Amino acid sequence: MPRSIRVSSAFGIALLLLSAAQTGAAREVAKTDEAVAPTSQTFALTDIKDLVLAPGVKAEAVEYRGRKAVRLTKDAADEPALAYINGTQFRDGTIDVDIATKLVKPPGVRRPGFSGIAFRGRDDGSHYELFYLRPGNATEDDQAKRNHSVQYTSEPDFGWEKLRRNWPFIYESYADLQTDEWTKMKIEVHGRQSKLYVNGSDRPSLIVDGLKGEDLQGAIALWGYTGQETYFSNLRISNSKPEPLENNREAAGTWEVTCATDAGGISGTLKLVRQDSNLVGIWSGELGPDQQVSGVWRDGYVELTFGGTWHKQPGTVIATFAGWVDGDSAKGRVKVEGRADGRWTAERKK
Repeated sequence: MPRSIRVSSAFGIALLLLSAAQTGAAREVAKTDEAVAPTSQTFALTDIKDLVLAPGVKAEAVEYRGRKAVRLTKDAADEPALAYINGTQFRDGTIDVDIATKLVKPPGVRRPGFSGIAFRGRDDGSHYELFYLRPGNATEDDQAKRNHSVQYTSEPDFGWEKLRRNWPFIYESYADLQTDEWTKMKIEVHGRQSKLYVNGSDRPSLIVDGLKGEDLQGAIALWGYTGQETYFSNLRISNSKPEPLENNREAAGTWEVTCATDAGGISGTLKLVRQDSNLVGIWSGELGPDQQVSGVWRDGYVELTFGGTWHKQPGTVIATFAGWVDGDSAKGRVKVEGRADGRWTAERKK
């Protein structure tokens, strides 16, 4: 299964040097909040001149299923094959690409395939947001495997396993996919929300509210895996006006919280104090008065837990909040273990 990738500093240096050499004379340029980025870019991917490869990754210009494409492979055990697109700087907008996955697994080894697009990536390959496809899962008889056909992760801190165990069914879902066939993949990104569309559908296969990455802007990369051949063609990038968001927002203070869950509404008051990356506080509301809260803070992203009581049922339940603070408002996912799942929003009391 996919693991996060950590790439040598030589990879980052190579990416910076090649990006600096890109003239972009034929491309329209517009200013974003953080950097100068083209409003639109098109990479046919009929050759490998625009690729910056992570160590051990092999890229070749080939023909596959009637079209010219780039093929990524990597001869290693359970590692991603990452290739940054030179000259890309993406914050908000749309990414379109065609992807095909050919499995070359040994006999007796089950591999559903792992192919996708990384975005908002750091130059050294250490951090990026990611949507990827598992086309072999889409035709399984096991419904649980079918539900794992498309996946979001944020590397290196929020891999598939952590997200699946902590937030089941939220960061992956089913989509109609086939191995060995071309699949159209579109990613829309607006602020902290992203949507994944496949095969030209106007309805997203997966919606992520609250992207978990540390960066609001970065490069785009092709993403494959070992044990397969991954083909990419017709990459198109459209940058849009960025959402007015900033990281590092303060979580300390008093918050009025409202939750909309599959078990009904939950509301309360949350009082938080922060010391470095640690949060402590008190929850008072429908899950009980004066409940001790603990959690972590990272650049404005928070994860909080506390015990409480569930109406008309004995015993203690554990509530978890995860999401972002943006100024005097905050929002994210909430779950009450074994009882409820949904979204929370909060406003800071002044």
